[in-house]
Amino acid sequence: MTEAGYVHRLHAGAPDKPILLVLHGTGGDENQFFEFGRRLLPEATVLSPRGDVSEHGAARFFRRTAEGVYDMADLSRATEKMAAYVKALADEHQASQILGLGFSNGANILANVLIEKGIFDAAVLMHPLIPFQPETHGTLAGRKVLVTAGKRDPIAPVPVTEALSVHLKDRGADVRTVWHPGGHEIAPLEIDAVRDFFSGY
Repeated sequence: MTEAGYVHRLHAGAPDKPILLVLHGTGGDENQFFEFGRRLLPEATVLSPRGDVSEHGAARFFRRTAEGVYDMADLSRATEKMAAYVKALADEHQASQILGLGFSNGANILANVLIEKGIFDAAVLMHPLIPFQPETHGTLAGRKVLVTAGKRDPIAPVPVTEALSVHLKDRGADVRTVWHPGGHEIAPLEIDAVRDFFSGY
């Protein structure tokens, strides 16, 4: 199904329940976290778009010029598009809250929408990489953020992950960071942390 330019999967939940946006990593698609999202929040509306940028056939949400080097103009385009898309579907489904979960490239677009637009009430950023100093766009007070990461992640280095957490905390967000000893893969302890994080929604 295509909505506002994204191929996506959608599970319509009950009115007055949250909408959960789930975002895949590079080379994933709308199926990567869809069923996981449904299990996390069975009564929520679950929305899973496919990235609209192709990098040698791998779907992404915005372009990059090299590993860890973003096309900032395209990131800005993608951020505006994603924010409008999520808000429109949240309104359509009468969502009580807007929640997000993203991995890798999906975590990066989710983080940037949170940083720029602040529209998420809670967000899980799994192995994010924000390799630039974000500007401050108002307070993020009342937002809850879970960051999960690997201590030996070659794609999302520890200092960059920590800098993102500090930026979000400095703007008032309630941030928890969970580390595992490995790399860019998702570890079982991250899944447990995500389940715990969303258990109150």
